[in-house]
Amino acid sequence: MTRRRWIADEFNGNRAALIGSHADHLSGVLRARIGQEFDLSTGEVVRRGRIVAIHDRRIEFELAEELPAATVFQIAVALAIFKFDRMEWAIEKCTELGVTRIIPFIARRTGAHLAAAAQKRVERWQRIACQASEQSRRATPPEIAEPVKLKEAVALNAATRILLAEAEDRVLLKDVLGPAPADGEIILAIGPEGGWTESELELFTNAGWITASLGGNILRAETAMIAATAIVVSELQ
Repeated sequence: MTRRRWIADEFNGNRAALIGSHADHLSGVLRARIGQEFDLSTGEVVRRGRIVAIHDRRIEFELAEELPAATVFQIAVALAIFKFDRMEWAIEKCTELGVTRIIPFIARRTGAHLAAAAQKRVERWQRIACQASEQSRRATPPEIAEPVKLKEAVALNAATRILLAEAEDRVLLKDVLGPAPADGEIILAIGPEGGWTESELELFTNAGWITASLGGNILRAETAMIAATAIVVSELQ
């Protein structure tokens, strides 16, 4: 039976711990017992861990051997902020697919109320990504950055930068993907509800971004984010 994986809140040498609500879930919902074994992610490394102590809001583990690491591709998503319930669902699913970095940004068609509230949602997005990482047996959750402005998103650096645009009717995403960059990441820019403005498209293309399409259908932002990530992962593998 596959052991469940947890991302340790604390670790030092051969000891690790889950704390707070993390520990509450394991002890209260999953009925943790002394001696049970789980996989514990400690930074970039995953090790087998055995429960040695259960306290109020704290569970301690003794760590054993390091487990084989999965291949990790550096895939980032620059995501124009959209309705939070749909955005959270997309963050969860793209975490499961293997995205390593998510950069929310304020596009010109991002609702003013969403832009104003986005800063306060980052901690929630990070928590969702951590839970999805444990569920999908990742070693680490994706980095989720503080929301940035459009010009900062345009200026992001990566080995390959791809703008997903409905206006592109000739070049598909899969056609612009080569081998996984050896020393960098692939970054995908996903537009807001309502799509990119002409001036935004011009900003990205003038900055050297490659424009590509997901096909002829018009997709919601969350669908585009998940579909694009799945295509990149499939092509890189």
